[in-house]
Amino acid sequence: MDSTNSFPKVLSKIDVKVKRMSDQIAEAKWFYDAGNMNEAYERALKLEETSEKTVLLTRALPVYTGNPSAMQEVERTIALNIPVDIGFTVENWFSIRFPLLLPKKPAGSADYIRSILYPAMQCFFQHKEPVRYDDCVLIFRHVYDRNRPEREKRDHDNIEVNMVSDIVALYTMPDDNPQVCSHFYCSASGMQERTEVYVVPKNDFPTWLVMERIMPDEGVKLYEKHL
Repeated sequence: MDSTNSFPKVLSKIDVKVKRMSDQIAEAKWFYDAGNMNEAYERALKLEETSEKTVLLTRALPVYTGNPSAMQEVERTIALNIPVDIGFTVENWFSIRFPLLLPKKPAGSADYIRSILYPAMQCFFQHKEPVRYDDCVLIFRHVYDRNRPEREKRDHDNIEVNMVSDIVALYTMPDDNPQVCSHFYCSASGMQERTEVYVVPKNDFPTWLVMERIMPDEGVKLYEKHL
């Protein structure tokens, strides 16, 4: 079937979602103005979920025009608006930094994470020698905005974390099974919320634990090449 036939269908779905978002914005504002923060919070969560689904649809929409450059242009836009820092620390630990917290939700699709991280990893490793950590710890460090102490700490068992693990393992490990890779999760406070991921050889893990306590607010310096 011609992909252009799907364009109006996807556009219609987006229109429905946008109208729903408008209703949810009004609901959240009404409960906030009424002083009911619990209900305002619930409406805000629903709004966030709808907006995530809307973003996925809008990312797909240009492709349905049939333009052969659509996907590349969408990926370029994602990279400009959601930058992902990728590189190696001075200790030769691989690391990535997202300007958002993971996990965001306990269920549903993690396609938006794939659409952010996978192209970024492809671009980073395009002209580099493969890197393989055979016996390592995959670390997730969740950095919370210190100016928002009310922010609830999030669970670690989540499809988004699994998605990140799979993509990181694809480029840095022979496999992500327990014989090759252990997982470690921790939280910290900083000037801006983000998620940091590290791939650290197991022998270096005690050193990472010590250094984690003194990591700079903006994150450790990352280098393009494995030193």
